[in-house]
Amino acid sequence: MSGLVPVAANWFAAVTGETIMTSTASTPAAEKIKRRRGRSTETTPDQAAASAMPSKLDTVVALLSRPEGASLADLVAATGWQPHSVRGALAGALKRKGHAIASEKRKGERRYRIGAGQ
Repeated sequence: MSGLVPVAANWFAAVTGETIMTSTASTPAAEKIKRRRGRSTETTPDQAAASAMPSKLDTVVALLSRPEGASLADLVAATGWQPHSVRGALAGALKRKGHAIASEKRKGERRYRIGAGQ
């Protein structure tokens, strides 16, 4: 039974004491490990350039830091996120990073910006 390992993740198997066998050779994780084994761990110039690019949250912070702030439509266009995801980032990730988000309605359009203390 080469390549087989016991798995007790199934609650029925845990309760009854049965041993379930599964093959590790064909799982996606095993394939990923096999592909990774021959690679070097050095960073290529393309990888370095990609890691230097600002994240979408960095883009949101830059837009909110402008004096006029940003509308929801501006943030959606800049990030490619759905409106509910943008609102979630404002209410969650940015507040956890310590940003105070101010919201005001101007000419029928809600504008968001990072508070004056930031």
